[in-house]
Amino acid sequence: MAANRRHWDEVVPIHAASKFYDLEGFKKGKSSLLPVELEEVGQVDGKSLLHLQCHFGMDTLSWARLGAKVTGIDYSGEAIHLARSIAKETGIDARFIESNIYDLDSSLKERFDIVYTSYGVLCWLPDLKRWADQIRNHLKEGGFFYIVEDHPLASTIDEESADKICMNFPYFSTGEALKFEQLGTYTDRSAKLKNNASYEWPHPLSEIVNSLLEAGLSIEFLHEFPFGFFKRHPQMSQRLDGTWHFDDPAISFPMMFSIKARI
Repeated sequence: MAANRRHWDEVVPIHAASKFYDLEGFKKGKSSLLPVELEEVGQVDGKSLLHLQCHFGMDTLSWARLGAKVTGIDYSGEAIHLARSIAKETGIDARFIESNIYDLDSSLKERFDIVYTSYGVLCWLPDLKRWADQIRNHLKEGGFFYIVEDHPLASTIDEESADKICMNFPYFSTGEALKFEQLGTYTDRSAKLKNNASYEWPHPLSEIVNSLLEAGLSIEFLHEFPFGFFKRHPQMSQRLDGTWHFDDPAISFPMMFSIKARI
């Protein structure tokens, strides 16, 4: 996790300058949220919202624009510094806290109406039981937790296999991290990094669901979607709503999932 934090600290300015994040468009009023979470989370006006693993805060600030009282947390100091800077520049009221998610109890004592997390977050966590406990500890009675995320099955796909869909990574976890030393970062593979090495942990859908149940949450829904939030495979194209679909409609593959859960 220390290696991952160094990696994320280094890629923050690269991500902020990328077309993928379109930070300039956001500053001009564009929302970074996709239709899935907007529909499923619903009205947030006047509600307190805790965003776990918020990166440099564009989604956090997009919820604030919709009226939520937001707090974003991330373990990258560079990401939190940039998030605070964007909030100040845009005049959006938001709080950002630098914290490892497992240490959040020492940094934050409050409970929230909504605990939220999204898109590419769980693979960076070795222990989902402790993750779910933090969600439970920071959720108000009557509030809800919401996640929209890469489907674990989609995470097994070999992204470089253009002519066919190959499963090249494990679905089930052994508890050991997978080490990656890819060049650059997902917004720019040509970027020169000092901290190329990163570590990820696969988590099957059953582990994700059971971690929430064991923490005392009740699942309101579990949804799976045949589209993703980025171009995972060369045979995918982007639609007007920002989601990515396989060009061949006969390919029916879960690319994302969402869960809403309550105490």
